[in-house]
Order: sequence, then C-alpha cells, then structure tokens
Amino acid sequence: MEGLFSNYEIGANTYDEMYDQGNLLRKEYELLQSVFDDLDHKLFRTLNQEAKLSFLNQGVTYALYTDQETKESIFPFDLIPRVISSSEWEVLEKGMIQRNTALNMFLKDVYNGAKILKDKVVPAALVHTSNHYLKAMEGFSPVGDIYCHISGTDLIRHSDGNYYILEDNLRSPSGVSYVLSNRVTLSRTMPSLFQGRLIHPVNTYTKELLNTLKSVAPPASSDRNCVLLTPGMYNSAYFEHSFLAKLMGIQLVEGHDLFVKNNIVYMNTIGRKEKVDVIYRRIDDAFLDPKYFNPKSMLGVHGLMDAYLAGNVTIVNAPGTGISDDKAVCAYVPDMIKYYLGEDAIIANVPTYICEKPKDLAYVLDHMEELVIKPVDMSGGYGVTIVDTLTKAEVEELKLTIQAKPREYIAQPKMMLSTHPTYIEDANQFEPRHIDLRTFTLMGSDRSYVLPGGLSRVALKKGSLIVNSSQGGGSKILGS
Repeated sequence: MEGLFSNYEIGANTYDEMYDQGNLLRKEYELLQSVFDDLDHKLFRTLNQEAKLSFLNQGVTYALYTDQETKESIFPFDLIPRVISSSEWEVLEKGMIQRNTALNMFLKDVYNGAKILKDKVVPAALVHTSNHYLKAMEGFSPVGDIYCHISGTDLIRHSDGNYYILEDNLRSPSGVSYVLSNRVTLSRTMPSLFQGRLIHPVNTYTKELLNTLKSVAPPASSDRNCVLLTPGMYNSAYFEHSFLAKLMGIQLVEGHDLFVKNNIVYMNTIGRKEKVDVIYRRIDDAFLDPKYFNPKSMLGVHGLMDAYLAGNVTIVNAPGTGISDDKAVCAYVPDMIKYYLGEDAIIANVPTYICEKPKDLAYVLDHMEELVIKPVDMSGGYGVTIVDTLTKAEVEELKLTIQAKPREYIAQPKMMLSTHPTYIEDANQFEPRHIDLRTFTLMGSDRSYVLPGGLSRVALKKGSLIVNSSQGGGSKILGS
C-alpha cells in the first residue's frame, strides 16, 4: 500500500473490496491507482470539499429522523469509488433478472389461483397473514402480468467472497437518484478517472424508467401520460421524487392534484383536466386510496383502486407487492425460482430462520448470540438487533418478545459485510467501513433492465454493519 492508503489496515476475517489479505491491490482497482497515486491527503481533502459543494448545488439531500428532530442534510457520500468488474456484474445482472422474473410470477400466482401455495412450496398462512396481502388484488392481473416494475434488491459480500441477497424492496425502492448524482459529482471532481476507461454509463436510467412506465400503460391509452405521485415535500425521499420526475419530463403530483371520475383518473391542470394512464407512486398501499385502505389518508386519491381494477390506469409498483418484501416470504425466493423457472438461484439468499416455524424458533432461541434478529415488516435498518451486542438481560427479554409474536421475526447469521477504504473526514485518513449493494431492476412489457453498478451504501460508523441512510449511513460512488 502506498500514497493515500499507506496507513490503511484491513480488518481480520473480512473481505476488503480494494485490497486482499496480503495488502495487494485487487486487479479491478488498478485503473484507479494511477489517479490516486498523484494525490496527497491535503489535495484529496480539497477535492472532497468540492464534491460536497457539488452535492449542495445539485440539492442532493435527505431527511434523517431521530427522536429529537428531523434534519435535512446533504446525503453522505465517499469519493473513493467501489469498482465491480464487467464479468462480475454480468453474473449479478443475470441473477437480478432471474429473481425478479420469479417474483413477478409469484405475485401473479398468489393473487390468481395460488398454485404455489396449494403445492405447499410457500406456506399459505405466511402469505395470507402478511400485512401487505391485499384481498382487493385477488383475481386481478395488471398490464403484462407485471407487478414489480421497479425493484431494489439488497446484496452483501460476505467474508467468503461470495454475494448473498439480504432482502427485496418492491413497494417503493429508493436511492437511485443518489447513484446518478454520485456519478455526476465524481465526473466533475475527478474527471481523470473517466478518461480512456470503459465505465458503464448510468445516465440512461431515467430514459429506461420512462420507457418501462409507458410500456405498461393500459392498452386503450393513446398518450400514455405518466405522473409521479409523491407524499409531498416533507417526505425523506422528496429530493428523489422531484429529481426523477424532472429528468423523465413527467408531472410530479400529490394526491390532491388527481381525481377519479367514471373510473378514470384525471390530473387537474390550469383550465382543464388531463387523463392519467400510469402512476409511479411513491406512497405506501395504506395511503393510496382512502376508499379502500386508510380512510384518514390525505395523501392518496379517492377511488383510485376502482380505476385501477377497471384497467383504466396502471399503478407502479402494483398494490399488494409488499408481501414479497416480508422478510419471512423472502426466504422462499430460491424455492420460487426453482418452482417457476426450473433453475437454481444464481445468487443465494442469506440463510434465514423463520421464527414462526417451531424448528427454526427452537434453533434461534438456542443460538441467539450468533444471530441477527429482524422484524419481517420494517425497512431502513429499523428494528434490526445484532444480538451479541446485548446484555444477558436484554437477550432474555428479546427471547420473550419473539416467542410472544414469532410471525413478526426472522433471524439470520451475523454476516460480515465486505469493507472498503472510506474517507473519514475528521481524521483526514482512510479506514475500512462495511458496505452493501442495492441493485435496481426495471421490468416492462417488452424488456428488463438492471442499472449498472447500483447503489453501494457505506456504514460510516466504525464497526457498524448497518448501512442504511436512515441510520446514519452514506453511499459510495460506484463504477462497473
């Protein structure tokens, strides 16, 4: 190790993305070496400040919620890129398309005949007790039989060097705007990284997203008018909502901007009404339509589900896809792949113990200190408990909590997420931090697309395995 990374220390029993255990640079990072060899810590600190200014000028922010306050901040990022080789990415890309194809088939099946449940490949009780199972979707198939048009799948690389899937995010996956903004920032701050190098572009994502939305418009639609439905400016992901709508050239709307008449959705515009064909919604099912779901919702559109079930508008992603986000159901995705496609999963799941199963529950209670306990329904890193950080009294209390409501929990072995050199501003040096990878897959009526590289999130707190931005994590600029 030389230059900026001369004092970088690799942790024991971890897989470092940039250096092997012999402190040798991995082959895929050789393209960075010549650029970073010309930098010292003082110059890098200056570049880091320029990058932060670029983020500020782009308006790249997020809201961090705590018990004390809600704070709007520049999204944390790290200038040292994570690199994924093209050959490695090809495998991940195939794995994502395979997985999301099977998930779409599962969702169609569950709401139309439920053959996989009758064949007992996936327990029927597990699906029907999910908080996100919607009876209103029974017997209905959206355009092209596509339920999850946009998915965010979270992967980690374990200390054995292999990738594993942690979970799926099908309801309303977020974070893609940071991928696009990160790349802009890196190209402005360190343009030499891109000169003469074959790096997959990411700036075509919004074009691909718009094509995906238009491809699933109702057959009778002529204009294929698309809108993005946001909860409003106080939502933590509002930057992303406005960012994507602007780049796609579609209207960013709130619930009060839309209305339903004769089972057709219209948008209020100056002096006239405009028919809406596709709604890319960034609000949860519960708030989508006060007629069907939460009657107190001020975010959705009254009668929207009537228009949807009549086939006059497409909602992206489809209502009811949240059953696949249930972490207990997620454990069965490799079985879904085998059942529907006759193939083995290209990328394995992290081993998962479903606490509702008596055998799994017994194992969990006997091996608590080796495990990570997760609520099946929460996201953003909330509710995740790494048991070996608890006191004995806290472990016993957790056991009682799980036993009282076993359906609400799963357990997984403590996976050592790979590390990556990360700039620690206060220390003005580079230290290993744990990272994951969120991939973004689009599925339309005509094709599938996986955004090259995706979003690599980094746990900025030393030793932390929680990378979510809602828990103080940041992102890495990523290239493939």
